[in-house]
Amino acid sequence: MNADQNIIPRGKAERTRFHLDGRSVKLDRRVNAVRGDLADFSLAGVLFAPHYAKAEPVHCLGQAAFVREAGAADARAASQLLPGETFHLLDVTGGWAWGFCDHDGYVGYIERAALGVGALGPTHHVTARCAPVFAQADVKSPVVGSLPTGARIAGAAEGDFIITEAGAVHARHVLPVTEFEEDWVAAAERQIGQPYVWGGRGAGGIDCSGLVQLALGQAGVKVPRDSDLQRESIGDPIAPDAPLQRGDLIFFPGHVGIMVDAVNMLHANAYWMSTMTEPLDDVIARLKPDHDQPVLARQRVSL
Repeated sequence: MNADQNIIPRGKAERTRFHLDGRSVKLDRRVNAVRGDLADFSLAGVLFAPHYAKAEPVHCLGQAAFVREAGAADARAASQLLPGETFHLLDVTGGWAWGFCDHDGYVGYIERAALGVGALGPTHHVTARCAPVFAQADVKSPVVGSLPTGARIAGAAEGDFIITEAGAVHARHVLPVTEFEEDWVAAAERQIGQPYVWGGRGAGGIDCSGLVQLALGQAGVKVPRDSDLQRESIGDPIAPDAPLQRGDLIFFPGHVGIMVDAVNMLHANAYWMSTMTEPLDDVIARLKPDHDQPVLARQRVSL
């Protein structure tokens, strides 16, 4: 996903009164909650708005929910909130909640029915590509649901399981929220075969920047949602003549991929409509007819 705008990070203002000198600034509305009639209160000292609201933390319930560009079921998806993740709610109109995601500040609309009251207070995060939720703490008991990578749960350990309100999740499919994976590329490789879905972050599908964000998040690294924002903030430039290595990021116009070795790149892409590994040279050759400069940046991530 990609759009070309400048970012001004959201602040976390605690004040109840403010004073604004000069003109309002233009903010990237992907990551700053402002619309024609309302803005996040933390922006009150930055721009003028007819009304301001203080965000109320809520959380995504048992199924992932798309973050949409408008409050309508047919509006384009911008991102995806995974089960247990926190959403900061600013307004509810016609069954649609408007606000921003806690993990990356991404702004949009989510169906209010998909959100629970308050933040979850998670104890574990899912590391398996798809973690079954069992009716009881027994692998032979009925499966009553499933959770994607990155979902957050709250529960207590009982033998080999974590017992939650929704059911039992095997301990091998999760890590405590304070622990993370060492190999973020391996976390990305677990998504191979996922269908390409614009706005997806792994629940039923994923897109290119969602794959990067999800995989780095499994290593405890928070990064922006869209590929242009990632290009501006992740890693260090690689010299044009330097060989590539596992974990390097390759940025294209509106796209990003992860090198799994010196020649092959893992990416969720609309060409194959899948998450797969293929030679970087093949991707570049495919883009050359439409782009004078297919590769915009090569950047190395050091964790």
